[in-house]
Amino acid sequence: MKAIFYTLLLFSLSIHSNEKPNIILFLVDDMGLMDTSVPFLTDGKGQAVKHPLNSYYKTPGMERLTQSGLIMSQFYANSVCSPTRATLMTGQSSARHRITQFIKPESKNSGSFGPENWKWEGLSNKDITLPSILSKGGYRTIHCGKAHFAPIGHEGENPQKIGFDINIAGCAFGAPGSYLGMENFGQKNPKRRKRAVPGLDQYHGKDIFLTEALTQEVKKAISKSVEDKKPFFAYMSHYAVHSPFEADSRFSKNYKDSGKAKSAQNYATLIEGMDKSLNDILNHLDTLNIAENTLVIFIGDNGSDAPLGKTHTVASSAPLRGKKGTHYEGGMRVPFIASWARNSKNALQNSFKISNTVVDQNFAKVSDIFPTILDAAGINKPDSHTIDGTSLRKLLSGDANSHPQQFLMHFPHSHRSSYFTVFRDGDYKLVFHYKKEGKEKYELFNLVKDPYEENNLASSDSETLKAMLSKMRSGLEKCNAQYPHKGDKKTLIKPE
Repeated sequence: MKAIFYTLLLFSLSIHSNEKPNIILFLVDDMGLMDTSVPFLTDGKGQAVKHPLNSYYKTPGMERLTQSGLIMSQFYANSVCSPTRATLMTGQSSARHRITQFIKPESKNSGSFGPENWKWEGLSNKDITLPSILSKGGYRTIHCGKAHFAPIGHEGENPQKIGFDINIAGCAFGAPGSYLGMENFGQKNPKRRKRAVPGLDQYHGKDIFLTEALTQEVKKAISKSVEDKKPFFAYMSHYAVHSPFEADSRFSKNYKDSGKAKSAQNYATLIEGMDKSLNDILNHLDTLNIAENTLVIFIGDNGSDAPLGKTHTVASSAPLRGKKGTHYEGGMRVPFIASWARNSKNALQNSFKISNTVVDQNFAKVSDIFPTILDAAGINKPDSHTIDGTSLRKLLSGDANSHPQQFLMHFPHSHRSSYFTVFRDGDYKLVFHYKKEGKEKYELFNLVKDPYEENNLASSDSETLKAMLSKMRSGLEKCNAQYPHKGDKKTLIKPE
């Protein structure tokens, strides 16, 4: 009798959730395009092609999501985390919202030649954000995991100050003190104590991995939202797979004979643990009978930081060049999957269709997520709020040619690659290096003919270089971008 009652309860709740879709934005820290068993790269005929890294990693949850969903071979984020996270929250490019560098929690890390007035203080309740709009539109907004929206002592360090109704373990920093419950997620380590993950005291001293603890907590929050008959927006923002590269022992045996270094094996366990989280959440949606009404968008926040090879070489994102923090494709290309958690012909899925296909000739960008989620929710952004993204609705339905083909990524700071702007327009990608001279100032690639960035056309194709520079300048001016300086903090350097 209890089983019958529970089934009827779930059925009645699922009917209610038909009014608006539930939405899960599943974000993985430092996960690049190749850190998965899902092949995102394609051949000349648009067919997915497996590369060696795809055979190394094990991500059956991602594979499950692709069975009914759309994947993008070319999806761009910023090359470091805080700019991407601010873009997800605002729909604006880094040049416009001015959180152009990763936020160091205790001090302003502008770089020797970087703009001093970049938005180091991060997001605040004065900003118009995705969760604040959704909350006003009737959604319960759930934040779980890494936040990294603002430094310590500033408003946005607490996600509840920027529009989230619930905050699970989010704070000012990005790298966890420890992934281990036995280490109290960092509290027991004097060297890592200041990065101890907050709000998970119930798991302290237990043999549990951080990824699993966050998964259990977000499942509880989702269940409560269903019980309360509230559509939810769950921002599942894992600390994984950021360093420290501690092994998730549940999966260590799968990599011990790989021949790779211990740190690379540990990284692979972080990937597999993240993927188990995805699978567990999908199973939970099935149990609650809301999978058919739940849209899932899966992305990474920047290129891979896998401990494989050197920073600017073909290694951690092979065959793509570069890793996290660089201006090459391996530093900015991330996995993108969009799918309803379970296929159906219900009204929600008919109104927001997602094709089961691979989009490889066209590209999209992280600022497109904001308008896409609002579009799916049937909620308009405030007219006063300027965004740089475009809803992916048409692209997701199969009309790939409808989507704008430009991407601007502005990084006027010092890091692995320093003081640069990337601009992609159609087939071409331009990199402008503010602190380099002569021929080294420009890198121009035709990514259709040269997807692995081996042939710099800046010297041989001056006409295209000139046209791309003009469009880059226009894009930066449109966003009122900030620029590096020559050392006196007054003489700015602009693309020329």
